[in-house]
Amino acid sequence: MSSAISSTPFSVLDRSRTREGRDGPEALRDTVRFAQQAEALGYHRFWVSEHHSVPGVAGSAPTVLAAAVAAATSTIRVGTGGVMLPNHRPLVVAEQFGVLEALFPGRIDMGLGRSVGFTDGIRRALGHGRQDAEDFAAQVTELLGYFSGDQTAHPQVHARPAEGLRVPAFLLATGAGARVAAAAGLPLVIAAVRGEDEMLRAVDGYRESFRPSAWGERPYVVLSGTVAVAPTSEEARRILLPEAWSTAYSRTHGTFPPLAPAERITGLRMTERERSLFEEAQRGQLHGTEDEVADGLEKVLSRSGADEFLVTTSTYDRTALLDSYRRLARITG
Repeated sequence: MSSAISSTPFSVLDRSRTREGRDGPEALRDTVRFAQQAEALGYHRFWVSEHHSVPGVAGSAPTVLAAAVAAATSTIRVGTGGVMLPNHRPLVVAEQFGVLEALFPGRIDMGLGRSVGFTDGIRRALGHGRQDAEDFAAQVTELLGYFSGDQTAHPQVHARPAEGLRVPAFLLATGAGARVAAAAGLPLVIAAVRGEDEMLRAVDGYRESFRPSAWGERPYVVLSGTVAVAPTSEEARRILLPEAWSTAYSRTHGTFPPLAPAERITGLRMTERERSLFEEAQRGQLHGTEDEVADGLEKVLSRSGADEFLVTTSTYDRTALLDSYRRLARITG
């Protein structure tokens, strides 16, 4: 095994994707079971995400789901990838993570992002419009201050039981996320698979601008990406088809559909634009046999110098998905 892979922790982000013929509650229960399986396979963290009014995604309340995951597991770190801070008041986020850390000490991660609602209607329902980087940075500062007990936004307000607790915080590199993470001295989570040159420039800029803080003494980079491992390269590619088609469909219809079986997707008659978007969605993803994926991971980890890799793979066939994560664990363990 290569030195870059063997020295890098691998973690899991599950978006609680729904599947054709199955409902949202089942998708959430699948997430909890998947966390137990990821723990048994030796993954470092298990994170859940936040989406609102998206038909193909059941995960709308990440701190609630994280509590269920933490209660069903015992050793794996549990967190969010992430809580979208523009949708919440920093005080409430601090209180929620304070409760999680109090109940599951030493196992909770606070992943934060600034993505807003999928449509204008969702943004209105959430009670906010678009935010700029300065607004987001101010929210991050206020949130962290509730844990340290040293914040100026509301000096008479104390987040119970968060104050005095230490919950590792991570920022997603959406928009100006890398710049905000560097200024706040926080770990950065950034997509690994598309636009690698752009990703490497963002990582370099983050490292160069990083200011050590009570939350991080040095830069820490978590690459996130889709990885599929199977006995053959073609089988691995098929694992990726349901998510790729869902992404292409969302770009042409404005909504994510539930994941469909790979064999049905291969028989679809797509428009020229759908085919283009479908192929684009598959570019840059890591898939193949164990040897092929190990080679691909070695290259991206060596080029980026990343500290951790967050695997974000989704597919219709849960048996194939678990087998892929099992094979990946053999590569990385």
